[in-house]
Amino acid sequence: MSHMPYIVGLTGGIGSGKSAAAQVFEELGATVIDTDAVAHALTGPGGAAMAPIRAAFGADYVTPGGALDRARMRELVFADAAKKRLLESILHPMIRTQTNELVQAARGPYVMLMIPLLIESQDYRKRCRRILVVDCPEELQRARVMARSGLDAAQVRAIMANQVSRAARLAAADDVIDNSQDLAQLRRQVEALHARYLQLAAGGA
Repeated sequence: MSHMPYIVGLTGGIGSGKSAAAQVFEELGATVIDTDAVAHALTGPGGAAMAPIRAAFGADYVTPGGALDRARMRELVFADAAKKRLLESILHPMIRTQTNELVQAARGPYVMLMIPLLIESQDYRKRCRRILVVDCPEELQRARVMARSGLDAAQVRAIMANQVSRAARLAAADDVIDNSQDLAQLRRQVEALHARYLQLAAGGA
C-alpha cells in the first residue's frame, strides 16, 4: 500500500472564494487537486466519460466537438432526479479513480482537495483528515457570482438553494477562512493554516 498523503478537503459555497484560497495554498507548496477540473477533463472533447454518457443519454447531449453539452445536461438533471443519479453513477466513480491517482502522485507536503459538494458527499468526508470551509456572507456570495457569471439574482439564489446551507457547511468545518474582505486578509489566513497543515502532515500536534 503506497503512502497516503495528508488530505485537507476544501469547500465553500459558489462565489465564496475557494479558487482564490486554493491558489494561495498552491503558491505556498501544497498540492491542489480540483475535482471540478477532473470532471471537466472527463467530459471534455474525447474525455473518458463521453462514451458512457453518449450511450446513456444519446448524442443530443454531446457537442459536435465530442464534449458534454453542459448547458443542455444541466437543464435535464435539474428537472429530473433520476437522470441526475444516472449521470452521477457514470461520473462519480471515474472522478474518484482519477482523483485517487492524483492524490497518490502528489509530491507536496499535503494535498488540498477542492470539492464543491464536500459536505454532501460522505465518500469524500471519509477521505479528508480535515475540512476547510471558505466562508463569506450570502449577500456577498450573490454579488460575486452575479459579477462573474452574468446570472441574475434569482438564478444565483436558485443555485445557492441547491447547495447545502451555509450553517451546515460551517458546522462540518474543522477550519474556516473568512473571505469577507480583501485578498491580503485571505492570504494571511491561508498562510496560518498552511503552517498548521504542515505540522499536522508531519505528524505534529
